[in-house]
Amino acid sequence: MTTRKKDSIILLIRCKDRKGIVARVSGFIHDFGGNILDSDHHTDEDTNVFLMRMEFATDGLQMPPSDIPAAFDPIAKVYEMHYEVYPSAQRPRVGFLVSKQDHCLADLLQRHRRDELHIDIPVIISNHDTCASWAELFNIPYVVYPVTKETKPQQEQQVLALLKEHHVELVVMARYMQILSAEFLTQVGCPVINIHHSFLPAFIGANPYRQAYDRGVKIIGATAHYATQDLDEGPIIEQDVIRVGHRDTVEDLVRKGRDLEEVVLARAVRRHIERRVLVYGRKTVVFD
Repeated sequence: MTTRKKDSIILLIRCKDRKGIVARVSGFIHDFGGNILDSDHHTDEDTNVFLMRMEFATDGLQMPPSDIPAAFDPIAKVYEMHYEVYPSAQRPRVGFLVSKQDHCLADLLQRHRRDELHIDIPVIISNHDTCASWAELFNIPYVVYPVTKETKPQQEQQVLALLKEHHVELVVMARYMQILSAEFLTQVGCPVINIHHSFLPAFIGANPYRQAYDRGVKIIGATAHYATQDLDEGPIIEQDVIRVGHRDTVEDLVRKGRDLEEVVLARAVRRHIERRVLVYGRKTVVFD
C-alpha cells in the first residue's frame, strides 16, 4: 500500500502574468494559518499566461476548506484569475471506456488495487464483453453497449447517461476503439483522457505501428492526451518512446507499444488526479 500524505488543499491558478501574484497567494495562505507544502509556477512568455499549482496543509487552517473559494475570490477578481480548489483527500470518480484490448485496463485496475491511484471506479463501459472478466475480478460493474455506425448516436447517449448516473469526474479511454463525437464531448461534463498508440503528432489515425514500420522508424512512442473535437489533437499530458530496430516486425512494435501505452496512460491519469495538469489553449503545463 502507498503511504498517504497528510490532508491538504490544492490550488490551481491560470491568469495573465502580473507582478506580485506569488506573494499575494502565499500571503493569503499564511494569513489563514496554512502551511505551504509544495509550490510551482510557470509563465508562458509567448502568451503572457501565468500558471500555478500550490498545495498547503489543512492542519492549523483557520477556516473550513469549503470556505476557501469564497475567501480567495476577491484576490482572484483583482488578478482576473481562473482558479480551482481541490482537497487532496478527495478520490475522483473515474469511469473507464474499453473495447477488446485489455492491457491498459488491466494495468490501471492493478494500480488501483495497490492504491497507487487514489480513485474510485464506479463503472467500466464497453462496446464488447471481452474485458468483462477483469471487471468481475476487481468487483466493478461492467456494462456493455454495442455500437454500430447507425446506432452510434443512441449508444453514446446511453454511455453519457450511465456516466452521469455514477457522477463520473474523469473518463479514461483505456484503448476504447471508438471516436467520441463532438456531441458526446460537449455533453460529458468532465475531462476525457485518451491513450494514442503513437508519438503524436506523428502517425495519427489508424494503424500507427504499420505506418511506423513502413517508414522504418527507429523510435516508437505513445501519447496520452485530453480528447477534443479535433481527432488526436487534444492537449498532451504525457509521452514516452522506446527504440526499435530493423529486425523488429510489426508484431514486435505492437508488443513494445503496449508496454508504453500502459505506462504513459497510468502516468497521465496519476498526474491528472493529483491536479498537476493545467490546460491553456492547445497546450498543457504538467508540474512534477
